[in-house]
Amino acid sequence: MGSDKDKAEGKLDEAKGTVKEKAGDVTDDESLEAEGKKDQVKGKGKQAVGKAKDAGKKTKEAIQEAFE
Repeated sequence: MGSDKDKAEGKLDEAKGTVKEKAGDVTDDESLEAEGKKDQVKGKGKQAVGKAKDAGKKTKEAIQEAFE
């Protein structure tokens, strides 16, 4: 999976989680609220993976340039 896709999916998961958390709060559904919080953490994790991939790619390119 590409870094942009990871980051986009992460943002989507985070947004869905926020909606679920708020809906759970409004309806007093603790299970839905917890699921929303879980989705937000999952989304932040995916975004971190995407950022790490970007950093790795930049590092690889810098090393290649240094040895050219």
